[in-house]
Amino acid sequence: MSTDLNIKELMAQQFAAMAEQAREELERSSDLIARFTKLAATKGVVLDSNAFSFIPTIGIVANAPGLALTLLGPLQMERDGLLPYEDICARFAPSDMQSGYFIGADYMLMAHPCYRREMHPEANWAPRFIDVFCAFDRPTVKKFIAIDENRVRLDVDGMGYFEADTWYGAPFDDDVRKIKSGTAKLRPPMDIDPNYVNFFFARTHCLDIKWSEADGIKTFQALEIKTDDVQVEMGGETYYPARYLHAEFDIDANCFRHFDGAIQYFREDEYFRRRDSDFNMVLKDSEHIKAKSKKVFKLNGPIPTKAWVDLCCHFYPANPLTFEYFTGSYPQHLVDTLSKIRSRKHDE
Repeated sequence: MSTDLNIKELMAQQFAAMAEQAREELERSSDLIARFTKLAATKGVVLDSNAFSFIPTIGIVANAPGLALTLLGPLQMERDGLLPYEDICARFAPSDMQSGYFIGADYMLMAHPCYRREMHPEANWAPRFIDVFCAFDRPTVKKFIAIDENRVRLDVDGMGYFEADTWYGAPFDDDVRKIKSGTAKLRPPMDIDPNYVNFFFARTHCLDIKWSEADGIKTFQALEIKTDDVQVEMGGETYYPARYLHAEFDIDANCFRHFDGAIQYFREDEYFRRRDSDFNMVLKDSEHIKAKSKKVFKLNGPIPTKAWVDLCCHFYPANPLTFEYFTGSYPQHLVDTLSKIRSRKHDE
């Protein structure tokens, strides 16, 4: 009991210290906030003190409905809600030091929160998709991305918050033209404690894969479903977010011609029905589960297979199931770790 009380006291002290840090940072940035408030007003956006916060992983942030889109100004938006990456960069230079940020004179636009750890708006970027996507540059490929539409970062000169842990892209040398149509479902080992799944598999319940083919085009779909404790709130409702990938491979050209990613948001009943099924459920289920969806990036144009695999792996950060799919096994250090866990369990 005393241990529990000590932990609660430490947590309370930590939260109090964080709140005090936020207060101090906002006070130090009062001039910056005042200038931005006046700037926003010239764009028709009225902000009060409640619109500003300090987030340790980001910095000083202003938040209001549609704020970033208003400041960005008129831009041709795709039907799926994505914005041309090149057009954003023409107005706000992409940061050389911090991928996912677009720098203006007085504030920074940010990539969509789905690229953050566990898709939480106050987390740091999840390694390492946003870095790879921003660096991906081919003259024949047009990039599209979703931005954080309601928030901008004010401390343009502030330092970023860096984290080093990441999985790097797995090699994938197989001939895509030879992949047979069908589904695959990858899950973490069933014989290990859920806490190990949370830690070593990034709270992933399963990774669903589907390949299909028609008229000279092979279509790829992947859906990463998290454990049921990964939830987000939208419009007063609770949803279970899942990262979705879709790609089209031109068999004659022997390369991918289209690639996009989205976040699907399942309600509770949809989540539990979908997570233990597969892509074919969509065709067979008479109720046709169709989750809410937010597209977050798109590439149109010839994409080499190696670059495509690299992007796939980083879109599903810290998830060794992706590595397993593309290479046939977990990374060696995880194989060794799982072996030790099982050996210790056997000895108990």
